[in-house]
Amino acid sequence: MAEVGHLPPAEFHRWYGGWDALDPSSVVGFMEGFGRPWWVVGGWAVERYTGVPRSHEDLDVSIFASDAEAFRRFVADRWTTWNMDQGWLRPFDERFRDVRPGSSLWVRRNAQSPWVLDVPLTPQEGGRWTNKKLPGHSAPLDEVTWVADDGLRYLCPEIALFMKHPQVRGKDRVDAATLLPRLDDRQRRWLRDAVAQVRPGHPWLDLL
Repeated sequence: MAEVGHLPPAEFHRWYGGWDALDPSSVVGFMEGFGRPWWVVGGWAVERYTGVPRSHEDLDVSIFASDAEAFRRFVADRWTTWNMDQGWLRPFDERFRDVRPGSSLWVRRNAQSPWVLDVPLTPQEGGRWTNKKLPGHSAPLDEVTWVADDGLRYLCPEIALFMKHPQVRGKDRVDAATLLPRLDDRQRRWLRDAVAQVRPGHPWLDLL
């Protein structure tokens, strides 16, 4: 979950309200009938691969940015959607329909209700998943996600961890410590090359 304007949690809650997030078991019913690709990213993707429980503030389910309008229409009668982008939050409705690939949609039932879902919008090129943090990296969705035994599609662990490479939050550092030793040689090579491209002096490079 991104904090609007980098507000501390208590101040964020005062202005924007709290979270009562879905989890991988409850999101299945929420997304039932949405006929576009979607997949779980972030901390839940790390936990599903490692099997090591961790705390979660929210659930991140990504869709292609080109499907944002379809998602808005899908939930419109039951939920309200908001666009979170670079520190500001505004409604995503008939008045404000333009959203930037790489931003997120936040979902809650109404202004008196908690947020339940964060939907990061993934850019795509020619129908291919595109890495918004690694220039030049695009691939078919099946190559960057995997289907777990719960039937849900998750972002591949090395890519989920790459998204956390700035390591600015404590939970991201915990995810790195948990996941790095569990990556296989192929995953480690990919992560090493990706991190070296964007952060040549990153401390992970000595571990990979």
